[in-house]
Amino acid sequence: MQYDTIRFEQAGDMAVVTLNRPEVMNALNTQMRAEITHAVRDAAKSARVIVLTGVGRAFCSGQDLGDGVNAATADLERTLRDEYEPMLHAIHDSPVPTIAAVNGAAAGAGASLALACDVVIASQSAVFVQAFSRIGLIPDAGGTYALPRLVGLSRAMGASLFADEISAAQAVQWGMIYEAVPDADFEAHWRARAGYLAKGPTVAYRHLKEALHASYDNTLAEQLTLEAKLQNQCGQTRDFKEGVIAFLEKRKPQYEGR
Repeated sequence: MQYDTIRFEQAGDMAVVTLNRPEVMNALNTQMRAEITHAVRDAAKSARVIVLTGVGRAFCSGQDLGDGVNAATADLERTLRDEYEPMLHAIHDSPVPTIAAVNGAAAGAGASLALACDVVIASQSAVFVQAFSRIGLIPDAGGTYALPRLVGLSRAMGASLFADEISAAQAVQWGMIYEAVPDADFEAHWRARAGYLAKGPTVAYRHLKEALHASYDNTLAEQLTLEAKLQNQCGQTRDFKEGVIAFLEKRKPQYEGR
């Protein structure tokens, strides 16, 4: 697939999907959503980590309101079901870890896109804005799912009602994101983080994601059963054997991702 709204690069086991519409702060239009979906799904076949980031001063400003949208006739349910849901599932269900490297503003659906990833690393100058209420909408693209689970109902409600800018540092404090990094060090840092995961025990990462996602709905007994099942599968991998041998030999393991 030819990409016109994103850049895609894969170096070894690391794939980077870069939103590339800086003239509209990387706003999401129909084509970009389709390209992100395709790129993430395709990268998961060969990469061992996937990074989403943006060009310019924004990560993603959310829905492109100039993308043929007529407020009087817009079918927002169709857009969300047919275009956003496949993109979000591609990210959430990816068998390899996903990182949102938030280089600038993440607003509206752009914030939801970032929070759909497994780990969010933001530049110190980045901000997160639940901007929907400013135009008479509710958070979407998974925003009402991710935000209260990350920061609690009270903060999710306030952030959504007031549409305040939340700084990267505040987002870390709230538990919304994992790290806020000085701007000068940002790209080197997220690339190092992604490189670490790209060389890690990929099967274990996949099962780790499965277990943590399931924990929201499982009872303790169900979660313990799932842990035992998944741990047994991890224990049959080449990477587990390599990890044990490396530990006993007091060296760094050389994981193959299988």
